[in-house]
Amino acid sequence: MHKLGLTEKRELVGISEDIPIVIQCEILNLRRSSFYYKPIPMNPEKVLYEEAVMARIDYWHMKWPSLGSRKLARIISNQDNIAVGRKLIRRLMGEMGIVSMAPKPFTSKANRRHKKYPYLLRNLPIFLPNQVWAIDITYIRMGRSHMYLTAIIDWYSRFIVGWRLSDTLASAPVLELVKAAIDRYGTPGIINSDQGSQFTSVEYVSLLNELGIRQSMDGKARWVDNVVIERWFRSLKCDEIYINEYHTPRELRDGIRNYVEFYNNTRPHESCGNATPEAFYGSAFQAA
Repeated sequence: MHKLGLTEKRELVGISEDIPIVIQCEILNLRRSSFYYKPIPMNPEKVLYEEAVMARIDYWHMKWPSLGSRKLARIISNQDNIAVGRKLIRRLMGEMGIVSMAPKPFTSKANRRHKKYPYLLRNLPIFLPNQVWAIDITYIRMGRSHMYLTAIIDWYSRFIVGWRLSDTLASAPVLELVKAAIDRYGTPGIINSDQGSQFTSVEYVSLLNELGIRQSMDGKARWVDNVVIERWFRSLKCDEIYINEYHTPRELRDGIRNYVEFYNNTRPHESCGNATPEAFYGSAFQAA
């Protein structure tokens, strides 16, 4: 069952002659103060400033994934001439879902509320399409704003089986994408992801269990455990996003769609014997 979030609960409360607002809030387990609260809009100049900082965080993180907040603050200040402090960098990295990939000592415990799943791909021979899919989410620059891209890649063939743009990091777009990819290409044996909250949510875990899909998760801050999707994100950004200027979701969606089409159907891939990912993905089914 889908658990309603704060925003969804507030949207359900309405003016009614039969049910007072106080009763509606009690039924939804919603504080009245939460319903009446009106967020203070951020200063437009501050919004543009933070968007500029986020774009540079994404760029330098793609270039050197090991950079932490301290070094990112120095590089952005010195190389990009944008005055920024470590505190802001850390907050924006959290909002973007970006974590430094540098090895760290064990200084904190995992969140006990989220069940962690083992990494199933170590020493696993991957020799068939749909044997393993990898899924991840990344920040995408869009003019003076941004969106988030969720993508799924077939590990064996490097074929992109699905992608979706969203303006939030919520779980719903992830669930919709997984269902759509399975409807089109069949059910994979394993789906590997990082430890993001979208992939530890009750809805996501339940969906994979219902479909008989084994869930695999990266070790903490181990980008190499999900390397195929990380490399594809890097190619997308370097070959398409950073060299173009998309101002609307429609423009960005069209640009990504064209790139995916080129990547899947035109560009040869060394790991596929210089065949295209789509041809390599399909050839295994034809041989069978």
